[in-house]
Amino acid sequence: MFSNSDAYDRYMGRWSRRLAPLFVQFTHIQEGQTVLDVGCGTGQLSAGIAESVPVSSVTGVDRSPEYVGAARRRVQSHRAQFEIGDAQELRFADGTFDRVLSLLVLNFVPDRRRALREMIRVTRPGGIVAAAVWDYGDGMEMLRTFWDEAVALDPEAAAKDERHSPLCQCGELAALWLEFGLNDVDEQSITVTLDFASFDDYWEPFLSGQAPGGAYASSLPRAWAAQLRERLRTRLLRGAPDRPFILHARAWAVRGAVPNLLARV
Repeated sequence: MFSNSDAYDRYMGRWSRRLAPLFVQFTHIQEGQTVLDVGCGTGQLSAGIAESVPVSSVTGVDRSPEYVGAARRRVQSHRAQFEIGDAQELRFADGTFDRVLSLLVLNFVPDRRRALREMIRVTRPGGIVAAAVWDYGDGMEMLRTFWDEAVALDPEAAAKDERHSPLCQCGELAALWLEFGLNDVDEQSITVTLDFASFDDYWEPFLSGQAPGGAYASSLPRAWAAQLRERLRTRLLRGAPDRPFILHARAWAVRGAVPNLLARV
């Protein structure tokens, strides 16, 4: 039996591992800076930072004690530390960090404006606040394929389709950053690929119940799950025997600088 952190890594963590180093490059982290990883999960972004940039420190915060424990095991660096905390109520003093980042989390935070306000508050003037979210509507092939076939089989599944997630369309992150008065706002797409060894390498992680897609797949009656599995297999393998295949995923990433004098929104 997989723990929640293990199940997440099989389901989405392997994608975020590919995205993290590209997001680190996008945020322009510099040597000696202090970095806060908001919603650090199992530590994929913090690991990418610690491995690629000689920062002074990286601090990861997540609400899940299990994820924090997994992050501590993954990133065993004297420059990294992890703690339980809420993105909507960060414990740090104003202007503590040079970079405050959030990878694939902000759209899941109940009050994302409050979370962004907190991220800005703990960033020093001139520092960078950045986030990235999957393009669930069109650019995340693993999930787009899944939900297209799920809805074709069960139209009521449309309400659970992650294409309705906030901040996942082009321009939405940038609009939020501008709303909060950040300077030099830049939104870009980042695309990664992932190799699947077989169809089951794609399908089985859905059965662990992680995130909306996994929760839906694992809740299906056995007969419906078998039908969905067969539809997905036919689509992904194009009717051919089982074989390795590649899927793409696009994320939208945004960064902005905290002004020296910022009117609190």
